[in-house]
Amino acid sequence: MKIWSIEEEAETRDVYPARDAERSIYSIYDTNRGEAHQRPLLYARNGEVPNRQRERSLAPIGVFDSGAGGLTILSDLQKQLPHENFIYLGDTANCPYGVRTEEEITELSLNACQFLIEQGVKLIVVACNTASQAALSTLRATFSIPFIGVVPAVKPAARLTKQGRIGIAATNSSARASYLQHLIEDFASGIQVFSVGCPELVTLVERGELEGPEVDQILRHALDPLLAQQIDVLVLGCTHFPALRPAIERIVGKEVQVIDSGKAIARRTHAILDAEDMSHPATMRDGKTQIWCSGDTESFSQVATTVLGYPVTARQAPY
Repeated sequence: MKIWSIEEEAETRDVYPARDAERSIYSIYDTNRGEAHQRPLLYARNGEVPNRQRERSLAPIGVFDSGAGGLTILSDLQKQLPHENFIYLGDTANCPYGVRTEEEITELSLNACQFLIEQGVKLIVVACNTASQAALSTLRATFSIPFIGVVPAVKPAARLTKQGRIGIAATNSSARASYLQHLIEDFASGIQVFSVGCPELVTLVERGELEGPEVDQILRHALDPLLAQQIDVLVLGCTHFPALRPAIERIVGKEVQVIDSGKAIARRTHAILDAEDMSHPATMRDGKTQIWCSGDTESFSQVATTVLGYPVTARQAPY
């Protein structure tokens, strides 16, 4: 893999994030946030008239998270869409989002997505459960490109459970979000669902600490309240947590199935690209990826290298 290296928000905060099928229908060439001009994605060489369909298909996919957690989604996207180019942004200077208010999360998400759009992305995957729940509706109403959000895998968990007891490990914000309760009412009626906030797991991933005795101790302390409820399915309701999956599976044991939404998000992205005729043409080479962060690039490069499994040199996002 190659490396390139907020009255309106009060009106929208109680509007739950739309299903991905209800994403923005506007053309990616419509105006962006607060802009009166159009921003072309790419430019023709030698004075040629640009082929807009081809420009759109060649444009990168934006992926955004509060920090390193979305790298797990990026990994699934790269496997599902090997020919696509990606631009990843980790807002590490403001991580974690799970302890912030919805207003703060929305404003931070707007800023991050503005940056990605300025890089010419054709679609944005909000690879953060907390940002998806708090800001996705506002993002779709503000920007004119397709957005894909992530939500806890409640529906597949309801299908998988044999005991009728599901556990959800999430951030503090996501664990108490009304949107999660709506998901449970819609897809897990009659099933007992237990959720806990596990901000300490976010901290582990942001440090690049994915294995070891201290990690196991923190995982046991975080997950014991769920295991005490005799769950047989554990939903990883934060994109940071799949980075800890081997250790989590070891702690919960074989009797508990551990699931996340990464592969489903990758398949959904693939479907939207095909439906919108935005898929990158197949080539003999894999796509390229840029990794950006708003905080310290050296430490984020090390964490990204650990999570992704190949060398990463992160760039400083100038915002």
